[in-house]
Amino acid sequence: MARVSATRYRETIWSELYPGNRHTVHCLRPAVLAAEDALELTPAQRKRTVWRLDGGAGSDEHIRWLLARGYHLLTKGMSGRRAAALARQVRRWDAYGDAWLGEVAPPVDYGRPVRVFVKRRRKNGAFHHTYYVSTLSLPSKGHFLALYDDRGGAEVEQFRGDKSGLGLAARRKRRFPAQKGFILLTDLAHNLLADFWHRALVGTRFEGYGLKRIVRDLLAIPGRLVFEAGELRRVELLSQKQFADDLLICLERYCLSD
Repeated sequence: MARVSATRYRETIWSELYPGNRHTVHCLRPAVLAAEDALELTPAQRKRTVWRLDGGAGSDEHIRWLLARGYHLLTKGMSGRRAAALARQVRRWDAYGDAWLGEVAPPVDYGRPVRVFVKRRRKNGAFHHTYYVSTLSLPSKGHFLALYDDRGGAEVEQFRGDKSGLGLAARRKRRFPAQKGFILLTDLAHNLLADFWHRALVGTRFEGYGLKRIVRDLLAIPGRLVFEAGELRRVELLSQKQFADDLLICLERYCLSD
């Protein structure tokens, strides 16, 4: 499964289901083009958009393609041999936590100016190296490393929330199209809850709640909806429940935000 997410709003922009033997390198372009279409990105907006990619998508071909489309990027290179070769060119290593970072000249022409960093880490008594390519201007090498390490936080949290809060891991369809349809329905539910969080819970005691707690502790409170002339007029929640009074305030805020 491949996914494109928006960190700030907890939204899923695009999801696609692939066979288990499909490599990340074959999923990048469809993901980028789908995100462009969903967000209606203009060329000017692409220049303010950063793609943070792991090593599975960090080929020279993909880097050139993204840069040619006007994007910024921070990506891990996919070649272990090149990382080892670049490490031998580093003249100065700076310590950051349990790793060391050095900067070298780009190994190839990517069509736009980039910065290339090499990370050295000791594992099982030996040094292991990875390298990163970026178009960004940041104050230090440590900022690049922190920004890269932060790339997958939203995705990991969203997958975990969908699995525990929406039962993504518990439900499996035998046919591929059926499973794909279930993924899309899960995305719809995820984004509806993300919208609810953004418009109703931000700034309240529930702002720190993830998807699982929203479903389990808030939306599971017993109550009823009162309609008049086909319109929702009142929400009544069971007052004995712990969060009922505070949730009513959030629900009122949500309804009035349209």
